[in-house]
Amino acid sequence: MRKTTTIAVAAAALSGALLAAGCGGGTNSSGGSTGGTDWSKATSVAQGGGMTALIAAAKKEGQLNVITLPANWANYGNIMKDFTAKYGIKINDANPDGSSQDEINAMVQLKGQTRAPDVLDMGTAFAIKADQMKLLAKYEVAAWNDIPAAEKSTDGTWYGDYGGYVAIGYDSKKVKVPPTSFKDLAKPVYKHEVAINGNPTHASAAFSAVYAAALANGGSLGNINPGIAFFAKLKKKGNFVPVTAGPTTVQSGQTPIVVSWDYLLASEVGATLPNFKIVIPSDASYAAYYDQAISADAPDPAAARLWEEYLYSVTGQNLWLQGKARPVELPTMIANGTVDKAANAALPPAPSAPLQFPTQAQESAAEGVVAKRWAARVG
Repeated sequence: MRKTTTIAVAAAALSGALLAAGCGGGTNSSGGSTGGTDWSKATSVAQGGGMTALIAAAKKEGQLNVITLPANWANYGNIMKDFTAKYGIKINDANPDGSSQDEINAMVQLKGQTRAPDVLDMGTAFAIKADQMKLLAKYEVAAWNDIPAAEKSTDGTWYGDYGGYVAIGYDSKKVKVPPTSFKDLAKPVYKHEVAINGNPTHASAAFSAVYAAALANGGSLGNINPGIAFFAKLKKKGNFVPVTAGPTTVQSGQTPIVVSWDYLLASEVGATLPNFKIVIPSDASYAAYYDQAISADAPDPAAARLWEEYLYSVTGQNLWLQGKARPVELPTMIANGTVDKAANAALPPAPSAPLQFPTQAQESAAEGVVAKRWAARVG
């Protein structure tokens, strides 16, 4: 598992979507211009001359640099294979187990090199940070109007794509008393058993676990401190295991309980561990999307834009769904009959409790608090 911080969304828009159911060095020689169009400047496929022109330009570039995309993360393996099969474009996946902060670091450190990232997949707090650093290109996919306003930046630099709920996953063969809430995780029976997906100052799933814990312990979207205090308490009790949890740590018994995204617990752990159970905690319903973005200095700007068009196509959105994630266009696809009905029906039921979502300002502030206090309180 990997990935960094969570997505900021407004309640009305996201509830409709969720309840409906990351080579050689050198410099960039392309200059962003292919076939008469400077795709590095194109803010839409229409502006660049249409899909036929975009496909031709992307095929001429011949490659796409992605970063921090594990094959078993929300069906990314099949998504990348299908994109390459469809367009004949090679995908270079750098640092597949990295984080959103690693994506930002790579854009800065590899700027001007042919191996620099073309596209990004990151949590919203990091997308906002990257936007503030002027690292992202403005681009609106053809399906832009199907992405709720709360799930995309007003300047067109990042846009929500897929998401889910923070959940508790556990190996039922090793965990005999099923945990159903954050409160349960503090019980003595779970000593040396509870973990999250890495450091919340770098990984979005981990950050989201802290945010959800805050909501379950008297905190709010404007106050993430109780979430930090909760994990500090788990550490003091000996319940918290300070490792990056994943399929291997669960299977070995090192972390039989993991707090992470429901779709990752299902696709990464549950897919290989039949006795793995997943429950959305009864004392906190926290949901979010991961965001897509294009690097302002993408060495393969046409391929980057084609990738985004693919991800927001019916094919791409249904592939997220098949990976047990909830695509941002789910309500639209249900309404127009293009949804994969079997994959949609296989999603776990959404909680009936009202959803809560941070504003972009609240999320950025929460990220700052965690960055400042996590190491001292939890380690």
